[in-house]
Amino acid sequence: MMTAEEMEGATAEDFLTGKLLLVDKPLTWSSFDVVKKIRYNIQKKFGLKKLKVGHAGTLDPLATGLLILCTGKFTKKITELTLAGKSYTGTFMLGATTPSFDLETRPDQIRSTEGVTPEKIAEAAAELAGISQQVPPQFSAKLVEGKRAYLSARKGETVELKSREVNISKFEVSSEHFPEVYFEIDCSTGTYIRSIARDLGEALGCGAHLTSLRRTAVGDYRAENSLTVDQVIAALDAQP
Repeated sequence: MMTAEEMEGATAEDFLTGKLLLVDKPLTWSSFDVVKKIRYNIQKKFGLKKLKVGHAGTLDPLATGLLILCTGKFTKKITELTLAGKSYTGTFMLGATTPSFDLETRPDQIRSTEGVTPEKIAEAAAELAGISQQVPPQFSAKLVEGKRAYLSARKGETVELKSREVNISKFEVSSEHFPEVYFEIDCSTGTYIRSIARDLGEALGCGAHLTSLRRTAVGDYRAENSLTVDQVIAALDAQP
């Protein structure tokens, strides 16, 4: 992975041969927005007509945190990196559900949280940990008959999504700011944290949705070692 100092001394050949960039994805940006912005700036800096840049593991626009970018020949590593386990932190809100399981859509149900205690929340989280079958959200990028599920969901259409096996190896919660629940999760690739919010809410009988999400790690790579998009651009601009 490249530090800001290494990027300042990098050449066009370095990026073509292959570099791995750890980027802190901003809120509301899509993963492709980040790829497009950084690819454009590298190409502009070195006068490159073409440069392969891809990311290993999509983050939703409403999520922040670690996005791994690969350039040049390193794009061959994307599949391997995508299969690595992921770590997340964030918050769920109990007592309300949304069609998208997060803040993309407005609440469609408000439910009572009476009788929900910190002990019950911890117990429900423990029950959801481990290996299980998870159904992706309707508002997901899953392909159904060649069409992204979220395109149908935004039209009010429901599609059939197949469950897949996921492994939640860590699920810790804190309800200090109830009905908001803070969480830390380690999980296998392909796990939808929004679906965990749904499942936790159903287990507690009060409903829940995801209100914030940050990816803190992908395999051995960690968000604290990442650069913001602005830092990447500034490092490129700092080159002579």
